[in-house]
Amino acid sequence: MSKRKTPVNKETKVLSINLETQTAPKVQEVRGRDYIEYGSEGWANLYPQFLIDLYYNSSTHAAIINTTADMIAGEDLICEDEENDNIELKSFLSNANGKESLHDIIKKISLDFKLQGGFALNIIWNAERTKIAEIYHVPVERLRVGIPNEMGVVDTFHICSDWSDTRQNPPQEVPAFDLNDRTSPSQILYSGTYSPNMDIYHTPDYVAGCNWALIDQKVSEFHLSNIENSFSGSYFISFNNGVPSQEERMQIENSIVEKFVGAKAAGKFVLTFSDDKNREPSITPINPPDLDKQYTTLQSLLLTNILTSHRVVSPLLFGIRDTSGLGNNANEMSEAFDLYLNSVIKPYQNHILNVLKKLLTVNGINYPLTFIQNKPLTNRFDTDTLLSVMTQEEIRSELGLEPLKKEEEVVDDFEKELPTFDTKEEAIAEAKKLGCSGYHTHTENGKTLYMPCENHEQITSLTEQLNFKDYIQKYGEEIPDDWELIDVENAEGEHPEFNFEDTLNELCNTELSKIELEEESELDGLGGKRGFVSGYFRVRYRYTHDDSQVNETGTSRDFCIDLMSADKIYTKEVIEGMFNENSSFGAGKKGGGYDKFEFKGGAYCEHYWQRLIFRTSIGRGMKRDLDDSMLVSTAKARSEGFYPKAIRDEWKTPKDMKNRGSLKNK
Repeated sequence: MSKRKTPVNKETKVLSINLETQTAPKVQEVRGRDYIEYGSEGWANLYPQFLIDLYYNSSTHAAIINTTADMIAGEDLICEDEENDNIELKSFLSNANGKESLHDIIKKISLDFKLQGGFALNIIWNAERTKIAEIYHVPVERLRVGIPNEMGVVDTFHICSDWSDTRQNPPQEVPAFDLNDRTSPSQILYSGTYSPNMDIYHTPDYVAGCNWALIDQKVSEFHLSNIENSFSGSYFISFNNGVPSQEERMQIENSIVEKFVGAKAAGKFVLTFSDDKNREPSITPINPPDLDKQYTTLQSLLLTNILTSHRVVSPLLFGIRDTSGLGNNANEMSEAFDLYLNSVIKPYQNHILNVLKKLLTVNGINYPLTFIQNKPLTNRFDTDTLLSVMTQEEIRSELGLEPLKKEEEVVDDFEKELPTFDTKEEAIAEAKKLGCSGYHTHTENGKTLYMPCENHEQITSLTEQLNFKDYIQKYGEEIPDDWELIDVENAEGEHPEFNFEDTLNELCNTELSKIELEEESELDGLGGKRGFVSGYFRVRYRYTHDDSQVNETGTSRDFCIDLMSADKIYTKEVIEGMFNENSSFGAGKKGGGYDKFEFKGGAYCEHYWQRLIFRTSIGRGMKRDLDDSMLVSTAKARSEGFYPKAIRDEWKTPKDMKNRGSLKNK
């Protein structure tokens, strides 16, 4: 593709300048070459390089491309199935080619996808050709599409490090990615969005705005040239004593430069020669009117058109200040982000995910992947306002952080109403009551307060212990005299959310409905409505030590000691409350927040929950007997079937569980 020559008018000797510039891509097949050329005017077979040149020379254009590429790549690539632990998938995500993770590659292809309109991957098969062993990124500017075969299918690509000099850098032919033909261990996958009238190559979505990006480049080059090489002189020096020879004029100019100007300031004066002053030359500068306003208007036009070609709604999303349109306050910026995300970013992401799905399926990996989206930082309120109205989890969500786990919840010790006193004597006296000694100080709002015990850890531990004792005394129950114990066993396989008592009573009513009652009024008032018994059975749980276990340390946790010494029975709700309402109870990870029904006192604990089933006075007063053992067995079967994935650990002592009941590796 040859450059257009500038014609010369022979009569006037004035150059006729052609201002026409073509930036649209041209695809053509050249005889004797095995690939399809991809170029534009002045960039023969170098259209990708032309796009890169615009990228490096237009600041507005580059800012949009960089930000969009970052948004496409997102923060990371994860599996939507949070419970998935497929080792092969994790290995593929973290190690795509021995040097890069899959997300590292996605960052590169995201930039190519936005800048070039497509991306290329080098697929490496394993030795058996059964799975994809590695994936590499291939810069699009190094790729040219081979001539389609007789079926019109592209089956080869040509890779060259420098297409402007193919003599020194001969292109290398690489087969196209083909699931049915795995002969070559190395193949190229080239993909992108559809472009009208472009069956071979993929063009970027902003191609209509390339002229404006080029204008941005030329304007910046013009201003730089004006600064570095001014065409206007600082001084006009006229000699009116005759016109010397060419050699003499050169000597005079060099003498002035050497003596008064210096080499770096050369060109800052204009030198003329004439026979007399009346024959001095006339210099008429060409000054277009309102040149400053013309450049301002041009700058506004090119900015608007570049933004439009990229489908940008708010310039502020890309660090570009603008006084019109969306993006001048936080709400509008957030709306603009959502609009750009859904209309521009997600189609790019979905295309990449579809390509990855195709590749992962080859390796037998069929798990849904998704991008973790970048979020704009918008400060609509000051920090104090946010802290006063938002919860800790809401703040973490706004910042894009993962929610804290129950056992890792941050709790301010002083929110537990620890005892404080104005004098150390009062603190020492309280310490003796609590079972510790001494005191320590605490400063609150500039005032020094005194607290019992020698350090904060002691008072915190003792207070938690006292709070737990209050809890079990308040909600724990004694066995009523009118309850008859009919069944005792470990809570084997029972899910914490299964309501054993309600299920047992429902089974009882179902059985009673089959029995013809001797007296119609026999059940009136017993359960709140005719014919329904709500209190026939009661189910409670007791904390019990497994005497078959050997206590190797001779010690026990405060949680276990308090429950054993209380000798109470508890409902399922009360046991769950030991975790949900008071996460500090017990000896769990980082403060004790964990499921007490499942893990009891924690790792290496030798206790378990014993299920007690009672028949109440209502049941004992019934005139017709029921098969209690049958009802209990049925309820037990339902409790174990409530959670079919695995048998729960409520019946086990933590010492018999996996990892000895430790949460660390669970």
